[in-house]
Amino acid sequence: MLLAVFGMVGFFAHGQTAAQKIGYADVDYIFSQMPDSKQIDTDLKSLQTQLKNQIDAKYQEFQKKLNDYNQALQAGTMPDAVRNNTERELQQLQANIEKLQQDAQTNLQTKQTQLMQPVYKKVGDAINAVAKENGYTYILSQQIGGIDVVLYGDDNLDISDLVLKKLGVTPKPAPNAAAPK
Repeated sequence: MLLAVFGMVGFFAHGQTAAQKIGYADVDYIFSQMPDSKQIDTDLKSLQTQLKNQIDAKYQEFQKKLNDYNQALQAGTMPDAVRNNTERELQQLQANIEKLQQDAQTNLQTKQTQLMQPVYKKVGDAINAVAKENGYTYILSQQIGGIDVVLYGDDNLDISDLVLKKLGVTPKPAPNAAAPK
C-alpha cells in the first residue's frame, strides 16, 4: 500500500500542470485543535472509568471468594462436594471477568467510533470546501495509520489551518508538537 501511495504521489507531482494544485492536511492536528476533541476525550475517559469500576468490582468479588476458599481449604473443613462446587464457581467468575474485559474493550472502541464519525465527516466536508475554494485538485493526508504519506511538502501547501478556520477554530500550537503552518 505504501508503495502505491508513493507511486501516486510521484505521478501527481510529475504530472502536475498549471491547472493542478496539490495540497495536504494533517487530520490528527486538525482534530486536536477542535473543541469536539476535548469533549470526546472526556466522554471516553468517563466510559473507561465506568467500565474499569465494573471490572474491579467483579475482580474483588473473585478475590474474596478465592480467599475464603483458600482459608477453608487450609482449615481442612471443606467437604469434597463443596470444594468442587466452589472451584467451578471460581472458574466461572474468572471467565466472567475475562469476558467483561473483552466486552469493555469492544464497548470503548464502539463508543469511540460513534463519537468520532461525525467529527471526521465535519473535517472531511471542511477539507472539501477549502480545496474547492482554493483551487486544489488533490488533497493528500499528512499521515495514514501513523505513517507519513507526505514526506516533504511546502508549508504553503498544508491546508490544515485553513480547514480549522473553515470550522470556526482558531489554530493554536498542538501540545508537545510543532504545529504545521
